Amino acid sequence: MPKLLHVACSPRADSESAAAARVFLDQFHKARPDWDIDELNLWRESLPEFTGDVLEAKYARIGGRAFNNAQRDAFAVAERLALRLSLADRVLISTPMWNFSIPYKLKQWLDLIIQPGLTFRFDPATGYLPLLKDRPTIVILASGSDFVTGMNRGRIDMATPYLREALRFIGISNVSFVPIGPTTGPAEPIRAARDAAHRRLAEMAARF
Repeated sequence: MPKLLHVACSPRADSESAAAARVFLDQFHKARPDWDIDELNLWRESLPEFTGDVLEAKYARIGGRAFNNAQRDAFAVAERLALRLSLADRVLISTPMWNFSIPYKLKQWLDLIIQPGLTFRFDPATGYLPLLKDRPTIVILASGSDFVTGMNRGRIDMATPYLREALRFIGISNVSFVPIGPTTGPAEPIRAARDAAHRRLAEMAARF
Protein backbone atom coordinates (compact mmCIF):
# COMPACT_ATOMS: atom_id res chain seq x y z
CA MET A 1 0.00 0.00 0.00
CA PRO A 2 1.44 3.43 -0.92
CA LYS A 3 2.13 5.67 2.03
CA LEU A 4 2.11 9.35 2.89
CA LEU A 5 4.13 10.40 5.95
CA HIS A 6 2.76 13.43 7.80
CA VAL A 7 5.31 15.01 10.13
CA ALA A 8 3.28 17.23 12.48
CA CYS A 9 5.44 19.80 14.24
CA SER A 10 3.05 22.02 16.19
CA PRO A 11 2.22 21.30 19.85
CA ARG A 12 -1.20 22.95 19.34
CA ALA A 13 -3.96 20.89 17.77
CA ASP A 14 -5.77 24.07 16.67
CA SER A 15 -2.71 25.80 15.21
CA GLU A 16 -2.73 27.27 11.71
CA SER A 17 -0.27 24.67 10.44
CA ALA A 18 -2.32 21.82 11.94
CA ALA A 19 -5.56 23.17 10.47
CA ALA A 20 -3.95 23.54 7.05
CA ALA A 21 -2.64 19.97 7.25
CA ARG A 22 -6.16 18.71 7.96
CA VAL A 23 -7.44 20.51 4.84
CA PHE A 24 -4.73 18.88 2.76
CA LEU A 25 -5.17 15.40 4.25
CA ASP A 26 -8.95 15.47 3.88
CA GLN A 27 -8.64 16.23 0.18
CA PHE A 28 -5.78 13.79 -0.26
CA HIS A 29 -7.80 10.98 1.31
CA LYS A 30 -10.68 11.70 -1.07
CA ALA A 31 -8.33 11.60 -4.05
CA ARG A 32 -6.25 8.64 -2.80
CA PRO A 33 -8.51 6.51 -0.54
CA ASP A 34 -6.22 3.49 -0.95
CA TRP A 35 -3.18 5.27 0.53
CA ASP A 36 -1.96 4.76 4.08
CA ILE A 37 -1.38 7.91 6.19
CA ASP A 38 1.47 7.58 8.67
CA GLU A 39 1.04 10.30 11.31
CA LEU A 40 4.29 11.26 13.02
CA ASN A 41 3.46 13.82 15.71
CA LEU A 42 6.81 14.99 17.03
CA TRP A 43 5.28 16.14 20.32
CA ARG A 44 3.81 12.72 21.03
CA GLU A 45 6.71 10.68 19.69
CA SER A 46 9.37 9.64 22.19
CA LEU A 47 12.37 11.30 20.56
CA PRO A 48 15.61 10.59 22.42
CA GLU A 49 17.94 13.40 23.33
CA PHE A 50 20.89 13.53 20.97
CA THR A 51 23.37 12.75 23.72
CA GLY A 52 25.08 9.76 25.28
CA ASP A 53 24.91 6.49 23.40
CA VAL A 54 23.15 7.78 20.27
CA LEU A 55 25.77 10.51 19.89
CA GLU A 56 28.60 8.06 20.47
CA ALA A 57 27.02 5.72 17.92
CA LYS A 58 27.22 8.48 15.31
CA TYR A 59 30.92 9.00 15.96
CA ALA A 60 31.50 5.25 15.95
CA ARG A 61 30.01 5.13 12.46
CA ILE A 62 32.10 8.06 11.31
CA GLY A 63 35.21 6.33 12.65
CA GLY A 64 34.31 2.94 11.17
CA ARG A 65 34.04 1.31 14.59
CA ALA A 66 31.52 -1.34 15.61
CA PHE A 67 28.72 -0.39 18.01
CA ASN A 68 28.66 -1.66 21.55
CA ASN A 69 25.30 -2.93 22.80
CA ALA A 70 24.19 0.40 24.27
CA GLN A 71 25.10 2.28 21.09
CA ARG A 72 23.29 -0.29 18.95
CA ASP A 73 20.09 0.05 20.98
CA ALA A 74 20.25 3.83 20.94
CA PHE A 75 20.93 4.03 17.22
CA ALA A 76 18.02 1.70 16.51
CA VAL A 77 15.65 4.54 17.43
CA ALA A 78 17.19 6.78 14.76
CA GLU A 79 17.01 3.90 12.30
CA ARG A 80 13.28 3.40 12.94
CA LEU A 81 12.58 7.10 12.44
CA ALA A 82 14.59 7.21 9.23
CA LEU A 83 12.86 4.05 8.00
CA ARG A 84 9.44 5.70 8.36
CA LEU A 85 10.66 8.48 6.10
CA SER A 86 12.37 6.18 3.60
CA LEU A 87 9.21 4.05 3.24
CA ALA A 88 6.99 7.04 2.46
CA ASP A 89 6.05 7.66 -1.17
CA ARG A 90 4.95 11.20 -0.32
CA VAL A 91 5.77 13.48 2.62
CA LEU A 92 3.84 16.29 4.29
CA ILE A 93 5.51 18.45 6.93
CA SER A 94 3.31 20.93 8.79
CA THR A 95 5.14 23.31 11.07
CA PRO A 96 5.01 26.74 12.63
CA MET A 97 7.91 29.15 12.41
CA TRP A 98 9.51 29.74 15.79
CA ASN A 99 11.94 32.60 16.29
CA PHE A 100 12.66 32.92 12.56
CA SER A 101 13.32 29.18 12.15
CA ILE A 102 11.78 25.81 13.08
CA PRO A 103 10.56 24.29 16.37
CA TYR A 104 13.23 22.43 18.29
CA LYS A 105 11.31 19.16 17.97
CA LEU A 106 11.58 19.32 14.19
CA LYS A 107 15.30 20.08 14.47
CA GLN A 108 15.66 17.16 16.89
CA TRP A 109 13.96 14.80 14.43
CA LEU A 110 16.26 15.96 11.65
CA ASP A 111 19.33 15.61 13.87
CA LEU A 112 18.31 12.03 14.67
CA ILE A 113 17.70 10.89 11.10
CA ILE A 114 20.52 12.73 9.32
CA GLN A 115 23.11 10.11 10.13
CA PRO A 116 26.08 8.69 8.20
CA GLY A 117 25.22 5.39 6.59
CA LEU A 118 21.55 5.99 7.30
CA THR A 119 20.43 8.93 5.16
CA PHE A 120 23.76 10.07 3.71
CA ARG A 121 27.30 8.83 3.17
CA PHE A 122 30.66 10.43 2.57
CA ASP A 123 32.91 9.50 -0.32
CA PRO A 124 36.44 10.98 -0.18
CA ALA A 125 36.40 11.33 -3.96
CA THR A 126 32.95 12.86 -4.46
CA GLY A 127 31.99 14.26 -1.05
CA TYR A 128 28.62 13.87 0.65
CA LEU A 129 26.03 11.71 -1.10
CA PRO A 130 22.34 11.31 -0.16
CA LEU A 131 20.97 7.83 0.49
CA LEU A 132 17.23 8.50 0.21
CA LYS A 133 15.30 8.51 -3.03
CA ASP A 134 13.61 11.75 -3.97
CA ARG A 135 9.85 11.93 -3.41
CA PRO A 136 7.21 14.67 -3.67
CA THR A 137 7.16 16.64 -0.41
CA ILE A 138 5.07 19.55 0.82
CA VAL A 139 6.04 21.81 3.70
CA ILE A 140 3.29 23.89 5.31
CA LEU A 141 4.96 26.76 7.13
CA ALA A 142 2.82 29.03 9.32
CA SER A 143 4.35 32.29 10.56
CA GLY A 144 3.24 35.30 12.54
CA SER A 145 4.56 37.57 9.81
CA ASP A 146 3.67 37.70 6.13
CA PHE A 147 6.54 36.34 4.05
CA VAL A 148 4.35 36.02 0.95
CA THR A 149 3.74 39.69 0.16
CA GLY A 150 6.82 41.00 1.94
CA MET A 151 5.04 42.49 4.95
CA ASN A 152 7.33 40.56 7.27
CA ARG A 153 7.91 43.33 9.82
CA GLY A 154 11.66 43.10 9.42
CA ARG A 155 11.84 39.41 10.27
CA ILE A 156 13.89 36.92 8.25
CA ASP A 157 12.62 33.51 7.15
CA MET A 158 15.43 31.11 8.00
CA ALA A 159 13.10 28.09 8.17
CA THR A 160 12.54 27.72 4.43
CA PRO A 161 16.19 27.67 3.30
CA TYR A 162 17.20 25.46 6.21
CA LEU A 163 14.52 22.85 5.54
CA ARG A 164 15.16 22.93 1.81
CA GLU A 165 18.87 22.27 2.32
CA ALA A 166 18.44 19.67 5.09
CA LEU A 167 16.03 17.66 2.93
CA ARG A 168 18.18 18.05 -0.19
CA PHE A 169 21.21 16.77 1.76
CA ILE A 170 19.52 13.40 2.34
CA GLY A 171 18.04 13.16 -1.16
CA ILE A 172 14.68 14.95 -1.09
CA SER A 173 14.71 17.84 -3.56
CA ASN A 174 11.14 17.76 -4.90
CA VAL A 175 9.84 20.08 -2.16
CA SER A 176 7.03 22.63 -2.38
CA PHE A 177 6.54 25.20 0.37
CA VAL A 178 3.12 26.55 1.27
CA PRO A 179 3.49 29.56 3.59
CA ILE A 180 0.66 30.80 5.78
CA GLY A 181 1.04 34.27 7.22
CA PRO A 182 0.35 36.48 8.93
CA THR A 183 -1.15 34.42 11.73
CA THR A 184 -1.12 37.33 14.21
CA GLY A 185 -2.47 40.86 14.02
CA PRO A 186 -5.66 42.18 12.43
CA ALA A 187 -8.29 39.56 11.64
CA GLU A 188 -8.77 40.27 7.94
CA PRO A 189 -5.17 39.64 6.76
CA ILE A 190 -5.11 36.45 8.86
CA ARG A 191 -8.32 35.21 7.27
CA ALA A 192 -7.15 36.09 3.75
CA ALA A 193 -3.81 34.30 4.23
CA ARG A 194 -5.52 31.24 5.70
CA ASP A 195 -8.11 31.02 2.91
CA ALA A 196 -5.49 31.40 0.18
CA ALA A 197 -3.29 28.70 1.66
CA HIS A 198 -6.22 26.32 2.20
CA ARG A 199 -7.36 26.73 -1.40
CA ARG A 200 -3.85 26.05 -2.68
CA LEU A 201 -3.46 23.00 -0.44
CA ALA A 202 -6.78 21.53 -1.51
CA GLU A 203 -5.75 21.89 -5.15
CA MET A 204 -2.33 20.37 -4.51
CA ALA A 205 -3.79 17.44 -2.58
CA ALA A 206 -5.93 16.38 -5.53
CA ARG A 207 -2.87 15.74 -7.69
CA PHE A 208 -0.19 15.00 -5.06
